[in-house]
Amino acid sequence: MGLSDRKPTTLEEYADYKVRFNNWGRWGDDDQFGTLNHIDQEGIKHAVGLVQDGRTVSCSNPLATSAVVPDERRNGRPADHRMSVGPSASGDYVGVSYHGFVNTHIDALCHIFTGDASEGGRLYNDRDPSLVTETGALTNSVDNWRDGIMTRGGLYGIPRMRGQDYLETDNPVEGWDLEDWAKSVGVEPRDGDIVLVRSGSDKFWAANPEFEFSFPPNTPGNAPSIIEYLYDTNAAMLGWDLQESGHQHYEYPARIVIHEVVIPHMGMPLLDNANFERLAEVCAETGRYEFLLTIAPLVVNGGTGSPVNPIATF
Repeated sequence: MGLSDRKPTTLEEYADYKVRFNNWGRWGDDDQFGTLNHIDQEGIKHAVGLVQDGRTVSCSNPLATSAVVPDERRNGRPADHRMSVGPSASGDYVGVSYHGFVNTHIDALCHIFTGDASEGGRLYNDRDPSLVTETGALTNSVDNWRDGIMTRGGLYGIPRMRGQDYLETDNPVEGWDLEDWAKSVGVEPRDGDIVLVRSGSDKFWAANPEFEFSFPPNTPGNAPSIIEYLYDTNAAMLGWDLQESGHQHYEYPARIVIHEVVIPHMGMPLLDNANFERLAEVCAETGRYEFLLTIAPLVVNGGTGSPVNPIATF
């Protein structure tokens, strides 16, 4: 299965992921942190100890206004940034629908249900979806993480390992690719890591300006077997620059096959649409692929997520 035999996840195995990797009740019936519970004080102190140079690197894309990402297929609801300029001061208004495929954001555990609420779908930790209302979520919302997320981050540069600038659409990242990368750079997974998977988003879009994006995502990206690696290594979070691959070996019963397991069943937040180009350059320059990673979500009461600017510190 998956990692053990290095074969793509079958339909039967994918269905079993929702049971095998289910964390409901693991940290108590009232838990709203999910896999962030893998981060403890010792892990934070270890991550802080990785800082040698005091060098910081942003892992965020610019806010996706229509000027930044004009492609309406990718950016159907552009961020709204307006300026007010007076004679002696200036200000901004920003409005953003951050879920999707362009803005760097964190998904809270109320974002994805196990299925349609009318057919018995549930939230992480067996919460009732009716607790997510039009005025805000009453459980599993992003404001639970107002104190920030700080732990060791690890960059997994799969295109570099394959000798490519970016992933090919028909060759997604598998769980064993993450194993092989960690071994190749001498990084031993630790409980509470944030796993950052680079597919080469910037370079992909630069090389394919006429690519017609569609949903479910049809870009290069990741296969379901990475879920096994995340669970087996007690990762706290997954971050990626491109999400699920548009090429899957089977027709899984899901639109976004990794989201629909890791958020509601595992209780794992996702860092979507990050930008790892500068991070990859610094890692290659220093020969260090582990670093202190800090993520501070906005305190959006009842929010399903938040825009973020993740910072790696070397």
